Amino acid sequence: MSSTMHMHGGIGESIKRKEDARFLRGKGNYLDDFVLPNMLHMAILRSPHAHARIKSVDTKAASAKPGVIAVVTGELMAQHKLAWMPTLSGDTQAVLATDKVRFQGQEVAAVIAETKYQAEDARDAIEIEYDILPAVTNPDGAKAPGAALIRDEKEGQKDNHIYHWESGDQATTQAAFAKAHKVVRLHTFYPRCHPAPLETCGCIADVNGVTGKATIYMTSQAPHAIRTVFALVTGLPEQQIRIISPDIGGGFGNKVPVYPGYVVATAASLLIGRPVKWVEDRSENLISTGFARDFHMTGDLAVDKNGKMLALRVHLDSDNGAFFSDAQPSKFKAGLFHIVTGSYDIPTAHVTADGYYTNKAPGGVAYRCSFRVTEASYLIERLVSNAAFELGMDQAEFRKWNFIQPEQFPYTSATGWVYDSGDYPKAMDVALKQLGYDDLKKDVEARRKKGEVTGIGIASFTEVVGAGHGAEFDILGLRMFDSAELRVHPTGKALLRMGVKSQGQGHETTFAQIVAEELGIPAQDVLVEEGDTDTAPYGLGTYASRSTPVAGAATAMVSRQLREKARKLAAHLLEANEEDLVWERGKFYVKGSPEKSKTIQEAAFAAYTNLPEGMQAGLEGVHYYDPPNMTYPFGTYAVVVDVDKGTGQVKVKRMVAVDDCGVRINPMIVEGQIQGGLTEGFGIAFMELITFDNEGNCIGSNFMDYLLPTAWETPKFEIGQTVTPSPHHPLGAKGVGESATVGSPAAYVNAVIDALSPYGITNIDMPVTSDKVWAALRSKGVTE
Repeated sequence: MSSTMHMHGGIGESIKRKEDARFLRGKGNYLDDFVLPNMLHMAILRSPHAHARIKSVDTKAASAKPGVIAVVTGELMAQHKLAWMPTLSGDTQAVLATDKVRFQGQEVAAVIAETKYQAEDARDAIEIEYDILPAVTNPDGAKAPGAALIRDEKEGQKDNHIYHWESGDQATTQAAFAKAHKVVRLHTFYPRCHPAPLETCGCIADVNGVTGKATIYMTSQAPHAIRTVFALVTGLPEQQIRIISPDIGGGFGNKVPVYPGYVVATAASLLIGRPVKWVEDRSENLISTGFARDFHMTGDLAVDKNGKMLALRVHLDSDNGAFFSDAQPSKFKAGLFHIVTGSYDIPTAHVTADGYYTNKAPGGVAYRCSFRVTEASYLIERLVSNAAFELGMDQAEFRKWNFIQPEQFPYTSATGWVYDSGDYPKAMDVALKQLGYDDLKKDVEARRKKGEVTGIGIASFTEVVGAGHGAEFDILGLRMFDSAELRVHPTGKALLRMGVKSQGQGHETTFAQIVAEELGIPAQDVLVEEGDTDTAPYGLGTYASRSTPVAGAATAMVSRQLREKARKLAAHLLEANEEDLVWERGKFYVKGSPEKSKTIQEAAFAAYTNLPEGMQAGLEGVHYYDPPNMTYPFGTYAVVVDVDKGTGQVKVKRMVAVDDCGVRINPMIVEGQIQGGLTEGFGIAFMELITFDNEGNCIGSNFMDYLLPTAWETPKFEIGQTVTPSPHHPLGAKGVGESATVGSPAAYVNAVIDALSPYGITNIDMPVTSDKVWAALRSKGVTE
C-alpha cells in the first residue's frame, strides 16, 4: 500500500475507527448523559396480565406522593386524541390502554415527577382493577375456534388474523411436486428472541411553550421516519419537531419502532411545559419492546431421482403479538421472507404467510437481518440438510449440485427476486478447504465408530439487502431511498451529513472513507454527522443492512457530483480544457503533463475565491439515492460440534465463515461486523429464548433468564472471504452487517442434527439446549 493511499484512508483500507476515540475514553454522548434544565422524569406502569379488561384506575394515592407533577392515564390521553397511534406496519397501537390490556408489560399509566425515584415510587401506588381474560400465546391458539378476540376495538375485526400473503406460482409448484421422486418435509419453529441492546430505549421530550417546537432526544435508528410519525400522531407541524439521536448503545432493529413512552413523554412535556425524561429498565426493554422472529414454518422440497431440486413449497404462521407494529416494507407483509429459495436453482416455488395477533408484546423487528431473511435462510438451509440426509448425499455436494451457477447471473428466482451477481460454488469451496472437509469427514466417521457423537453442519445463504427501489419498497408510503449531503469548506476539509444513523457500525469512518476514495480528501478531514433531523437530509434510517448499499451509495454519488464541479474549477485554474484533465485520487492534472496539476483542496478554495464567470460559488451538494435493485451478499458457513451423550451438552469445536459482500470499504470494520453476527447467531442457536406460559406470562424478562453469550461460551471463529462486486452498485458493495446472523444459526443446528442423525434424530428447535439434546438421545435409547 502506498503512503498516499494510507494518508487518504480510502476504500479497502483498515484504518482505525474515528468514533472509537471518544467511546474508549468514556466520552460517548448517550441519551442518559443529557440533563436539561428543569427536567422531569417519567415512569410507566405496565400490566401484570397478558389479557384483561380494565375495570378501574385509581391514581389518588400516586398523585399525593412527594414530587409528583402529574399522573397520566389512557383516559387523559384519549381526551387529547392520543390514546392510539399508527404503527410502521399500518396498524394502530394503544399508547396507554383504555379498554383492556393485550400483553403483559403493556403501558397502562405514567407518572411524571421531579426525580426518577419519586416517579417510580408513585407509579407503584397506582391501583388498577382488572377482569382477567383468556390469553392467546401462539398462532395455533389465535386461530382456534372460539379463541379470545384480542383486537375487539378494531371495526370489522372478527378474529385474530392480521394478513394473508403469498409469492410464487401455486399451479406450477403443485405440478412439479406431482412429478417428484421424493418430497422432504420440515416443520420448524424459529422462536422469539430479543435484540437486547446494551442501552435500553428512552427519550427526553422538550416542548418549548413559547415557540411550540418539540425537541426530542431519542434512541432511534430512524429519526426522520419517527419525526413523520410524530407529526401524524400529535398533529404538530413537522417543521416544529426536531428528533436528535445521539450516540446509540446498540439497536439491532429494537430502536426502529415508535414506542408509547415516546408519545407519552412528549405529550407530558407539551402539557406541563417542562422537559420530560423517560428511560426504561432492562426488564421493561425485554418484556415490552420489539422482539424478533416467532415464525412457525413448514417447508416441502421436491427433488428428482438425481437429487435435483424441482420445487419448494413453504407456509409460515407469524406471531405478531398484540399489535402489528414492526417496520416492514408496505408491499411485503412477511418482510422479504420469499428469499427462502436461497442460493438454489429451484424452478418453481410457492410461499404463503399468515400473521396473527396474540397476547404478547408487539414487534417482529428485523433483528440484525434484512426484514425476515434470517428466518427464511434458516428454513431452507435446515430443509436442504435434511434432504441430503434422507437422500444419502453429502450435504456439501447436494448444495453444490443445486446451486445457482455463476453464469446464470443475473438470476430471477421463483419468487421474483433478481439476484445481481454471485459465485456460490467458490464460497463453498473456500469454506470447505479452510475447514479441511474431506479429512474431517473421515475423522468424524472414525470417532462415531468409537461411540462418540460428533457432526458437521453446513449452511449456504443468500441475503437480500439495501432496501430498496422506491417503486417497490416503502414504509408507510415513505420511499426507501437514503441521502447524503456533502459540504467541502474553503480549506479543503469536509462535512458529510447522512440520513442514516449508526448504532455502532462505524459510519463515521466508513462514509469518510468513501469521500476519501471519490474526492481524495483524507478520511480524517471528513466529519460525519448523523441523527439530527434539523441538519441531516431526510432518510429512512439504519436497519436491514441498508446503510452502506443505500446511504453509502448516496455518499459516492454526491462526491462524484462535487468532483465534476471541481474538475471545472481545476480547468479554470490550469487554463485548460476539462476534457484534457486526468483525475488521480486527490488531484487533476493535464494529460501528458502530470506536473501541471491542482489538488482537490486547491479546487475547493477556488470555489469560494476564484470562480469561472457564471459559476455558482461553493462546493457542496446533496444526493438522494434510490437503489435500482437490492444487493445479494452470500456465503457458506461450516460448523463442527461434539455432543456429550451423558449430559446432552454441545461443544462447538470449529466455526468457519466465508462471506462475499462485494467491495469491503474497511475490512477491519467488516470483520468486526461478521464477528458480532456470528456471536449473535451462536446465542440464538444455543442460548437466547423468550417464551410464555399459558397465561401469557413472559419468561425471559431479565438477563438471568434471557441468556446472552459471553466470551466464555462463544467459540473461536475462522473467517474467510470471496469478492463478487455488485455490477449495478456505485461502490460494488453488497452489504454485510447482518449476513453472519442470517447464515450461522442453521449451520450450528445442522451440525447438531448431523451429530444426532445416526440415532434417527432429524429435527430439534432452537435454542439447542443440553436438556433438549439429552431428552432426544434418551428417547432413542441412547445412554452414556
